[in-house]
Amino acid sequence: MPFGIGSAVPAVLITSLGRRLLVMSAADSGRLAPSAFERLFDVLTDPARREGAMALLLAGYAAVWTLYAVVAKGSQDIHFDMGEMLAWSREVSLGTPKHPPLAAWLVRVWFDVMPAATWSYYLFAVVLATLALWIAWHVAGRYLEPDKRVVGIMLLTFVPFYNFHALKFNANTVLIPFWAATTWWFLRSLETHRAKWAVLAGIGAAAAMLGKYWSIFMLAGLGVAALTDPRCRAYFRSPAPWLTIGVGAVLVAPHLVWVATHDFEPFRYAFGSHPVSYAGAAGYAILFLGGILAYIAAPLLLNFVVTRPSVAAVRDSLWAADTQRRTIAIALAAPIFLAALGAMALKIRIGALWTMSGLTLLPIVLLSSPLVTVSRHAAIRLLAVAIAYPTFMAAASPVIALVIHREGLPNYATHYRLIAQAIEQAWSKRTREPLNIVGSYSIIVNGIVFYFENQPSTLDIISPKQTPWVDDDRIAREGLVIVCPVPETACVEAMNSYAKRYPDSALDDFNLARRYFGALDRPVHYQILTILPQAQ
Repeated sequence: MPFGIGSAVPAVLITSLGRRLLVMSAADSGRLAPSAFERLFDVLTDPARREGAMALLLAGYAAVWTLYAVVAKGSQDIHFDMGEMLAWSREVSLGTPKHPPLAAWLVRVWFDVMPAATWSYYLFAVVLATLALWIAWHVAGRYLEPDKRVVGIMLLTFVPFYNFHALKFNANTVLIPFWAATTWWFLRSLETHRAKWAVLAGIGAAAAMLGKYWSIFMLAGLGVAALTDPRCRAYFRSPAPWLTIGVGAVLVAPHLVWVATHDFEPFRYAFGSHPVSYAGAAGYAILFLGGILAYIAAPLLLNFVVTRPSVAAVRDSLWAADTQRRTIAIALAAPIFLAALGAMALKIRIGALWTMSGLTLLPIVLLSSPLVTVSRHAAIRLLAVAIAYPTFMAAASPVIALVIHREGLPNYATHYRLIAQAIEQAWSKRTREPLNIVGSYSIIVNGIVFYFENQPSTLDIISPKQTPWVDDDRIAREGLVIVCPVPETACVEAMNSYAKRYPDSALDDFNLARRYFGALDRPVHYQILTILPQAQ
């Protein structure tokens, strides 16, 4: 089953659980738990205590989801996207072969401080998502009443982007807190025209663009929100938007220079990795919009259960009577629709997962209308459900790990640690030199790189342009170990070409199977080619 097995929990099941808890009487649910949730709700709505209380609650959220990740994924190894980020972080530069460099920079900083352990990497991923929730809490504080503010953040915790999908750190998940911060600072700049917020908005915009070029749709969407706001004339006559643009441009400029001096390779990847026809792009755009609705189905349904909105309330939420709320709705929706239109124009396949960074304003759109009301009883019950949900998933994580182990995973995801150990053994029995370069096709080489005691560079033997830090001269000086699953014929063929170029290389065959709770998964036949430094 895929990595995000927990994310397959249907929204209808979450909503069913929420509905039962929301309608459950206090007598039915006992006195102790509701009393505790009531006290917590009172703290979260108390101006003197709510900020500290929410910080502690989110810290607990991060801890529980990290525990879930460590246990539920205990029968597999980290995703190869995470390994690729680690590989890039060891070749720190102003860019990478595929994406801008922010994610790699953050990984480098994290592991300069934290141990290179699986739990640490999952904690890093969860902390970024939790930071986005904290930012959403502060944004909501300006537009929602205290009880609605609590409800809004609880609703966001049912979006899988803030938990299940966030566990796989990559160029999409890194955007979650940076889009949130940029949106927050942009709205403050639009409202106040103050230089502080304008500069922060520029910093946030630059960080988002240095995370992934997809962020251009967020910036375009915020631009549409500003242009359609009745306050736009005053905003654009002030220094604020030009400060934002100037600061953002200055911060992104070094990366753009790097791109220009590296044959625009990241741009080529961005525009060439998902090409389709116009008809195909239109079809994917429709699936993209439908996928977004599926991802937010649970909070939408829970919100309906909690608020029971009238038709007039729904209408006022989607297209608000007052301009401030309307601008927020546009800022939420515009990046999504601009992305769909842009993908069709550029003939690019897009996926709903790419919108995981753009939901900061969803609680405000759902709840800010004065026609939407939330009873204290319903809000407390939703708080209870939101706390129970990750707790239940953490309790179920051992079973999830066992199911994953029994059903298996694609891309040899259970063997990366074992492959790394086999490579180290093959290398160490032939030389005492440090192992500096490991090679395979992209999925395997990025999957295994996390599990070496030292920090080798990676070589993609099928697409070497994706690993420009390794060339023939470096292989001759430092040596190389290549590994391939025998079923992957393209990998084996590429490995054989290296064997012909280096006739003194040695080939080893071995079978690997992962043992988990006494059971082995399906064994796979691998080959290792060891190329020693030419000086030896």
